[in-house]
Amino acid sequence: MGEWTDKAKGRIKETAGVATGDRDLEAEGKKDTAKGELKGKVEDVKRAIKDAIDPDKPRGNGP
Repeated sequence: MGEWTDKAKGRIKETAGVATGDRDLEAEGKKDTAKGELKGKVEDVKRAIKDAIDPDKPRGNGP
């Protein structure tokens, strides 16, 4: 799954876990959220490496 999907799924599980008092569901949600954040950081590092190797090549994330 993608970064945004993991974060959204995690936040939903966290909220549901808190609302129902299900600590396992809440913990699973926190794990999914952290997984999504880690994926985002990895993508940032990959993008920085690509930019360092070839700074003139457009990456499609700018104006």
